[in-house]
Amino acid sequence: MKEMENLIDDYVTQGYEILEQSERNAMVRKKTWGSGGGHVLWAVLTVWWTIGIGNVIYALIAHYGAEKVMLKVDAEE
Repeated sequence: MKEMENLIDDYVTQGYEILEQSERNAMVRKKTWGSGGGHVLWAVLTVWWTIGIGNVIYALIAHYGAEKVMLKVDAEE
């Protein structure tokens, strides 16, 4: 469906990635690995004890906990 393709293209342009896609539905997630300020904060607070593992954990939490959006298109009649 052209309408679904256009909707997905809009979200991909805004920085989302496609997780699942069918003819009338799609699940997209915001592409992020965390903010620069967040990484600096985590580095300052944890680098001495975790040798940077705190930053990796922060990036993974930011990526997998990012905003997800379910896109649906009504059936054409």
